[in-house]
Amino acid sequence: MFLLASMSLGNSWAADQVKILSKVEPLPVALSNDFQFRKTKLFYLNENPPKSKKSLSSSLSNNPNSPTAGIAEASLGFERTYRMYGAISNTDRVQRYGNYMDFFWRVKRPANVTIRLEYRQEKLRAFVQAREISYANAKGNYKSEFNIIGDDYFQDGRVIAWRCLLIENGHIVAENRSYLWE
Repeated sequence: MFLLASMSLGNSWAADQVKILSKVEPLPVALSNDFQFRKTKLFYLNENPPKSKKSLSSSLSNNPNSPTAGIAEASLGFERTYRMYGAISNTDRVQRYGNYMDFFWRVKRPANVTIRLEYRQEKLRAFVQAREISYANAKGNYKSEFNIIGDDYFQDGRVIAWRCLLIENGHIVAENRSYLWE
């Protein structure tokens, strides 16, 4: 129990240390089985809430009586509520609109790891931006959160392509990318 609490505290501390890179430099690739992306959770929060249960369930499944029809809507509603929690005024709510990206990854041996999100946005076209989080002496399972929200989202648009890298000693050791990343 204590181990999980200390790991989650370490992860939340690192998440506060997101660094925005001014220039994205290419790195050499040296993929390793000691590093692995496990899961990616992407959520786009905009001004329009999800449609009602009846219209959403019919669009998700040909059979509205399907047992999974309501589950999809429930999870989307929860994610929206979770991301908007604490936003009291309209200004607070507007600053939370944008892209939320959660990456779950694993390291099998102790290593100094940097996770980098490289992404392109609608209005910037091919221009690549990046954000990084560093983890000292990482081993085990981690969750890293990247948010392109508020002014970053309204000025440059929605994220259209991304790739997430695990970097050790200046080398890419694991990679996860969207379908549209070239």
